[in-house]
Amino acid sequence: MAAPVLRLGCPGTRWALAWVGSGFHHRRGASIGSTSNPTREQSAVTQKPLHTAQKPRKGEHKWEAVVGLEIHAQISSNSKLFSGSQVCFSAPPNSLVSFFDASLPGTLPVLNRRCVEAAVMTGLALNCHINKKSLFDRKHYFYADLPAGYQITQQRLPIAVNGSLVYSVWGGKKRNQMVSRTVRIKQIQLEQDSGKSLHDDLRAQTLIDLNRAEGQLRVDANVSVHHPGEPLGIRTEVKNLNSIRFLAKAIDFEIQRQINELETGGEILNETRSFDCQLGCTVPMRDKEGKQDYRFMPEPNLPPLVLYDSTSLPAGADSQQVINIDQIRDTLPELPSVTRERLVQQYGLLPEHSFTLLNEVGLLEFFQNVIKETRAEPKKVANWVLNTFLGYLKQQNLAVSESPVSPSALAELLNLLDSKAISSSAAKQVFQELWSAEGKTAAQVVSEQKLELMQDLEALDRLCLSTMEGHPQVVMDVKKGNSRAINKLIGLVRKATLSRADPALIKDILEKRLRS
Repeated sequence: MAAPVLRLGCPGTRWALAWVGSGFHHRRGASIGSTSNPTREQSAVTQKPLHTAQKPRKGEHKWEAVVGLEIHAQISSNSKLFSGSQVCFSAPPNSLVSFFDASLPGTLPVLNRRCVEAAVMTGLALNCHINKKSLFDRKHYFYADLPAGYQITQQRLPIAVNGSLVYSVWGGKKRNQMVSRTVRIKQIQLEQDSGKSLHDDLRAQTLIDLNRAEGQLRVDANVSVHHPGEPLGIRTEVKNLNSIRFLAKAIDFEIQRQINELETGGEILNETRSFDCQLGCTVPMRDKEGKQDYRFMPEPNLPPLVLYDSTSLPAGADSQQVINIDQIRDTLPELPSVTRERLVQQYGLLPEHSFTLLNEVGLLEFFQNVIKETRAEPKKVANWVLNTFLGYLKQQNLAVSESPVSPSALAELLNLLDSKAISSSAAKQVFQELWSAEGKTAAQVVSEQKLELMQDLEALDRLCLSTMEGHPQVVMDVKKGNSRAINKLIGLVRKATLSRADPALIKDILEKRLRS
């Protein structure tokens, strides 16, 4: 109870759809001893054959989906939102419960400063307007894990409103272009967490844990479909999704289910649904016809939350007693969108490469550390990090932090390659050796395996001449205009040098010999 929670509301976002696919959810409370079975009504819906919506023929209407998300995110804090009780994952049940958490008479809420600062920081990161005055409300409903009979939230005037999040997806006809999309953020509000119901089906009883309810993330998805230009469709709400992957599956499945239902003459009910992760579909929980009256009212035990900025901060105000929005703004780290743009502008990387560097934990830091220690061009560094280095990690299912090759080792290798001390093929041999023989340097591997490029031009010229003399037909093909034939000569010379000669240099020598 009273664990710190941020609640984000995202209004409906639309997609024009021709066909779709897949789905998920968890119900309130976890099971002990056995998993609960769906009701007979849920089983009937689950086992009903699903007809995939086909790509529309010419002249037919497309479908458009509208999705709104209500996101509950745990704030990283040491204590709860309205009490001094500790927040600790997997603590024994009811071991972190204060008198206020248990709703004993006469106890009062005390707002956690850290949670307010986190809410402001989140609002700034999502381009929200931060309300300098926000209010707390009571949301009344009765459930065993809410002993007070109400939940403290911010319904009327939340701490942040009207934000946006810009993201990129693969688009274009060939799905090979990065396209920007924008999600609107309706509001961000601080909200008290409820307790947790633990259902023991074997003993037909429910136990209550008032430590806290949820993990780090929980999402409710509101989904509807309609034809473009027509009124919005009836929406359903899929409750308590607890991972990004399940959220995507639930939305995809629910969109497809509604399209199939409407195309076969059915109707969509305004209902709450859950997702069965084993069966891969949503099932009905309850309808919304008799909408619950939460009887919102102002929270009498909490005054308005007043924030300041640099222009409105009272003279001589104690920094420990007030929260300065501008001060929090100054502490914001570089946001991902800014980092991606900087990588493109500073290093000339492709946008898709900047996404990969940020999406893999630790990869951006690895890339930047290599950049600091090498003379190689950033694009070449990015190519090695994203292709060779990341390829080895994926192949062995390793995290960046577990790599046997350090940024310094890769930087040394790229310096050897940049100075033309070794060839590109030799560099790959060196990297493979660095990966399997931890502790060696690139220079040691090159010296032990004699992978240095030939620096004796006279010796290389003699090798080229002897190769031409030994393959007169290939030489004749080149002179007749077969431009590809010279590649065979280059390959033969490289083979003779054990790949220790620069292909470009070999080509120059061969072309001079062929012209003479």
